[in-house]
Amino acid sequence: MSANGGTRAIIAALLANVGIAITKFIAFLLTGSSSMLAESIHSVADSGNQGLLLLGGRRAKRAATPEHPFGYGRERYIYAFIVAIVLFSLGGLFALYEAYHKWHDPEGINDHQWVPVTVLVIAIILESFSFRTAIKESNQIRGKQSWVRFIRRAKAPELPVVLLEDFGALLGLVFALFGVGMTLATGNGEWDALGTAMIGILLVTIAVVLAIETKSLLLGEGAEASDVAAIERAVTDGPEVERIIHMKTLYLGPEELMVAAKVGVPSCESAEELARGINAVEARIRAAVPIARVIYLEPDIYSVAAAQAGTGAAAPTAVPQADDEAAERPGS
Repeated sequence: MSANGGTRAIIAALLANVGIAITKFIAFLLTGSSSMLAESIHSVADSGNQGLLLLGGRRAKRAATPEHPFGYGRERYIYAFIVAIVLFSLGGLFALYEAYHKWHDPEGINDHQWVPVTVLVIAIILESFSFRTAIKESNQIRGKQSWVRFIRRAKAPELPVVLLEDFGALLGLVFALFGVGMTLATGNGEWDALGTAMIGILLVTIAVVLAIETKSLLLGEGAEASDVAAIERAVTDGPEVERIIHMKTLYLGPEELMVAAKVGVPSCESAEELARGINAVEARIRAAVPIARVIYLEPDIYSVAAAQAGTGAAAPTAVPQADDEAAERPGS
């Protein structure tokens, strides 16, 4: 995923949410609507989440150190996971608590009745622009994938997070408009509480989805099947390697893939010839899958017997011992 594309979507969402949060708080103070309060906290949580995503992207760019030799690319996953926790606790649970409180003490909206509807309509327009930016940036890399598959398989967490947050924000605004509208129409504050509860359930659901997907990235995901196939073709598409004995891939970060493989090579006359062959294979891998930046290839002599035994190791080769060589010399 383009890091710049993700950053543009995050900044667009951040600017929209800050403005929306301020107007929602003003509307809550004027009307006392619990839906407006829940939506205010929702926008504050979203603004904080976008700040976390920007911070995670910045920290992930740090150079590798002896303590972290593979760099800090996966820090973007950690901050995305924190986003899920914030959305669950600060957004979802608060909304559910506020709904419970409002349901047991329902109050209608008696003052400034036009304010919440006006604010919610403006917020829907602003969120739509933010959502449109996230969709536009995602479409550049989504290809023919469905939206569900894109969110589940994306290795860079920023765009899926922003997409889900913006979608949840738009749907939450519709729920708030429903609760406020029905409260204004009936004078019954229980509708306001119902809208608030719908917002809370929505946010908790989105947070759980984000947590599940981000957890998978934190545990470590391998390359997509198409990339694995491209790497396999690059390895064997030359005389240097006869076959792949076994291979594993792992994302070290959204834009950095590690490839480790044991490969069967033909007999070589010198270590120099073997090294040139391995370097040629690595060059083909990087050409086929540019994000494969860390490559470890272990050359071996393939053994059918070892493969059948499940080890994939090479058959031991006899190495002449010094005493044996001396015994074979004439006159020894």
